[in-house]
Amino acid sequence: MTDRPTCYPGPPAALLASVGPERLPLLDVLTSPVPSGLFNSPVDDRHVLCLHLGEPVPVSYRAGRHERQGVRLHGQFCVVPARSSTRWTLTKPARSLLLRLTPSLLLDAAEAMGLGSGGAELAPSIHIRDAQVERIGWMMQSEEHDAYPGGRLFADSLASALAARLLALQSRRGASTSKPGRALPAWRLRHVLEYIEAHLDEDLTLAELAKVAGFSLSHFKPLFRHATGMPVHRFVLGRRVERARLRLLEGGRSMTDIALEAGFSHPSHMARVMRRVLGVSPSQIAASR
Repeated sequence: MTDRPTCYPGPPAALLASVGPERLPLLDVLTSPVPSGLFNSPVDDRHVLCLHLGEPVPVSYRAGRHERQGVRLHGQFCVVPARSSTRWTLTKPARSLLLRLTPSLLLDAAEAMGLGSGGAELAPSIHIRDAQVERIGWMMQSEEHDAYPGGRLFADSLASALAARLLALQSRRGASTSKPGRALPAWRLRHVLEYIEAHLDEDLTLAELAKVAGFSLSHFKPLFRHATGMPVHRFVLGRRVERARLRLLEGGRSMTDIALEAGFSHPSHMARVMRRVLGVSPSQIAASR
């Protein structure tokens, strides 16, 4: 029996020490080689989705007393629940895109969907195909490849969407998380907007904005969207673009300083977003003053 390779890490110790467990990503992504032969998947404190990459591979899979066989196809995924392990047999080496989701987010989503805490338990499964889960996987892969240009808020939004989708697939119920027409109370929305403006230069997370609003993460997302007409990450991105535009028009500062003050990771990230949102580059805006 072989072990999974060491490229399957837990959260880096330095990250744990610097940000604390409450600031760890709700969802992370990792492209991992999978060896041929017989092996047990690593035990992880997070729920793990394994999306198959590449050519079809015949596999057998065992979870407890249940065993299944089949051919894994590109984009199909399996689910390994938190703190569990499954036994695999592969006829040849393969690659997987691993999405690792924190269990607390699944519990939050289950309560928002009216499933109760018992509805947050994921069952081990294999050979699942779902277009929405695939899209989330490919977007996370793209974010990781480009050093997360969308920031924590975008990744957190994908994590929340993934949790709701997994529960909807398992329970065969809709993923509605709020009553129709309900929005954040005006005073709570004002607190959130003021917090966003005051911390725009930071890598904001969905969890901290939900805490400011006084709602759970899964309830906060639809309430904010109904109040503002757009998702949280898109609203924050718009505020960053506007702050950068104003600073460029003021002049007297470097592109790097403006990008960092507006919450962009670097000037090229700012330029890419501004071209997409406004249709002009930062240099064109600066030249227009």
